[in-house]
Amino acid sequence: MYNRGRAAGTRAALGAVRGRVRRAGRGSLYSLKATLVEPPCNDPTVCQLPVSKKTLLCSFEVLDELGKHMLLRRDCGPVDTKTTDDRNETFSSFLPLLNKDPLPQDFSVKMASIFKDFVTTYNRTYDSQEEASWRMSVFANNMVRAQKIQALDRGTARYGVTKFSDLTEEEFRTIYLNPLLKDAPGRNMRPAQPVTDVPPPQWDWRNKGAVTNVKDQGMCGSCWAFSVTGNVEGQWFLKRGTLLSLSEQELLDCDKTDKACLGGLPSNAYSAIRTLGGLETEDDYSYRGRLQTCSFSAEKAKVYINDSVELSKNEQKLAAWLAKNGPVSIAINAFGMQFYRHGISHPLRPLCSPWLIDHAVLLVGYGNREFCLPLCPSSPGHSISGSLSYPLSPAGYYYLHRGSGACGVNIMASSAVIN
Repeated sequence: MYNRGRAAGTRAALGAVRGRVRRAGRGSLYSLKATLVEPPCNDPTVCQLPVSKKTLLCSFEVLDELGKHMLLRRDCGPVDTKTTDDRNETFSSFLPLLNKDPLPQDFSVKMASIFKDFVTTYNRTYDSQEEASWRMSVFANNMVRAQKIQALDRGTARYGVTKFSDLTEEEFRTIYLNPLLKDAPGRNMRPAQPVTDVPPPQWDWRNKGAVTNVKDQGMCGSCWAFSVTGNVEGQWFLKRGTLLSLSEQELLDCDKTDKACLGGLPSNAYSAIRTLGGLETEDDYSYRGRLQTCSFSAEKAKVYINDSVELSKNEQKLAAWLAKNGPVSIAINAFGMQFYRHGISHPLRPLCSPWLIDHAVLLVGYGNREFCLPLCPSSPGHSISGSLSYPLSPAGYYYLHRGSGACGVNIMASSAVIN
């Protein structure tokens, strides 16, 4: 699985593997150590330099408690790296998903060149030389992190330099993600009427004219609003035959239950739309990416909804509902999305826990897709329109493995109802 999607000449060779399991409180603690021999990496957008062949020792400790998985320790480094004695580990806190490695003392000239290209490509400016030096160190550490995420991904995704590469993990989460989602999946919504039809092998609402172009939430944690407006846009198109780009800014300003750029819940957003009396279009109430005074006008509302429903957590049933009824609002764990470039993402479950969802998006289709290098196998995937566009991926979309509940894709699915 480690080598899936890798072309010949880039595959790592598995060395020794050993593991054990022991009881820990009300669950089981799994420990695994493995050595991997990595060939040289020649793509500077995804690899730290120098790029010589190396052997890695990877250690994992995962707590399985009442069916929930938590990664307590993860470390990969050269085989001579000193590791902590397992007997001295404590499990009182949930450690970061991936440890941060110290930056090499002598910064490679090539890495500095890559950072310079990044600054030019994404038009970055910094207030001082100190800030620029700090951002370059963040960038270099992020390249190490992206390389580790790449190594552990089981799909066809490629990770590396993106427009978010000079942000720390904490900055990315604080600015773009939504911490409120993990606490209230499916709240205040009745179950949808199930669809008993067998879903077609693939489906894409973009081909049916039910989806607007990928939008950009900017430096604001408003993904919840974009997810809901995308769903309502599709529902209105299917009921009324007109595709309208609807206002997320209206929800930021006028939904008093949610917290605008600090996060929100789709269930609250549906209720706000009903209470307000509808949604204005993007043209009439344009997006600003910050909280403003509510200026909604009922006379300008072009779309309304009657209700909202929670959908099945079974991916097959969810696919059947989507194919029959339109794009679906979902929420996922955004692990790896900071460095995602293209392909079908399939992180290890402990690294992308379904219990830690933090990004609302729009599910528009599914099927077997090949978005990777030549000789790469096709993989079953979900087509996801988010408010973080990925320019190297087809249509700016994010693609996530289908059939494994990857990153909680099936945990919090919902839709507006328009009669």
